[in-house]
Order: sequence, then structure tokens, then C-alpha cells
Amino acid sequence: MRCQRNDWRSVAVRWRWTVGALLMAGLVLGCAETSGDWQNAMKGLLGASGSGTAAGALSIGEIGGGLKEALRVGTETVVGRLGRMDGFNADPQIRIPLPDSLKTVQQILGKAGMSSLLDDLHLKLNRAAEQATPKAKALFWQSIEEMTFEDVKGIYNGPEDAATRFFQRKMTLPLADEMRPIIQKSLSQVGAVQAFDNVMGKYRAIPFVPDVKANLSDHVVNKGMEGIFYYLAQEEAAIRRDPAKRTTELLQRVFSR
Repeated sequence: MRCQRNDWRSVAVRWRWTVGALLMAGLVLGCAETSGDWQNAMKGLLGASGSGTAAGALSIGEIGGGLKEALRVGTETVVGRLGRMDGFNADPQIRIPLPDSLKTVQQILGKAGMSSLLDDLHLKLNRAAEQATPKAKALFWQSIEEMTFEDVKGIYNGPEDAATRFFQRKMTLPLADEMRPIIQKSLSQVGAVQAFDNVMGKYRAIPFVPDVKANLSDHVVNKGMEGIFYYLAQEEAAIRRDPAKRTTELLQRVFSR
């Protein structure tokens, strides 16, 4: 009778394991149907404990860490490139233009022989972005750390600039709020505020000109971030394509797939 009781317990244990395995398989396949990639869902499950149960398996933590590291490495490179003298001003791809609202001012002062005033303002807007860019790096890195599990799943199998574009969509508004006081300080330090006041004083001294307003800080914030994201996307794509750009072991592991 003892032997029969033990056999029954053994059958019950096997039954519980079978049901558990079926439920886990259903969970994985259900998540995969949502994400559109059941193989990656399985791969994430295999590597989730970090035990390396399958050769080359990556945990979600490793994938997320690799994406964040790619953004950090890319941001470091871009900040070094743009946050220096002529980083914006001498680059035709990202040079910050005068605000559209100042086109009328530029035309009228140009006819009056005062176009150099606008040229000086234009230069100083770019100088403000160059000065503020290194100070913004910490803000970008903080935002990178806030990427979630769901963010990682959506980015890993995306296009070459998927992480950058996600980052741009999600973080542009809060980053703009954080960068605005930095830009405002830089505009004052490089003389852009004074240059703008000088331009508008000369403009308003001309009879019958239309009223013009311009928000320099918002303009430089928006255009400055566009420039940073433009080159960050290129750096991300290079890390995905070029093994030489994978400067850490984690980058090599995550992007060599």
C-alpha cells in the first residue's frame, strides 16, 4: 500500500510539472504574439536568470543594458563633437538658423545696411548651443536610465536608429524643459541676448515696421536637440553595423547577432 501511495505522489508531481510547463509555454507564445517575435521571447526567457542556459542567449537585462550603453557611448561621442567651438556653427547639417520670425527684421535691416547685426546674432545662437551641449549630457544619460522593459522589447529588433528615435519621441519634451534654463544662461553668457536687443532696437527705430517677436531660448533648445539627435542616430547605426564601433564587451555581445 505504501508503494502505491508513493507511485501516486510521483504521478501527481509529474502532472504538476507538465501543467506548469504548458502554462509557461502559453505565456511565452502569448507575449510573442504581441511582440511579433516568439524567438526573441524564448531567448529572453532562457536568459532571464542570467544562467546562460543556451549558448549565445541574451537576457532582457543584457539587451537593455546594451541599448543603454549604445546610447551612452553615442551621446558621449556626439557631445564631444558638438560641444566645442564651431561644433554647430561650422556644420551645415545642424547649424542653427535665425528664427523664422526674424526674416522680416533681416530683410529690412539688410536694406538699411545693418545685416552684420543679424550675422552676429546668428553666430551667437550657435555659440550658445555649443556651450550648453556638454552640460546637457547628464540629462540625456538620466533619461537613458529610465528606459523600461517594454521600451527595450520595442527597440531591439527595430531599424538602425530605433533607440534614438524612441528616445527622441519620449524624452524631447522633458529634456527641453531641463535644457531651457541651461540655454538661457548660455545665451546670456555668449552675448546673444544683448545682440538680439541691439537688433530689435535698430529695427524698431525704423518707422512703420511690423511688430516682431522671437523666443530665442525655445528656438535654440529645439534646434540644438535636433542636431544632437541627428548625430546620435548616426552613432547608433554605426554601432549596429560596424564591429569597430562596439567598444565594450557588452556592445559586442548584444549587437553581434
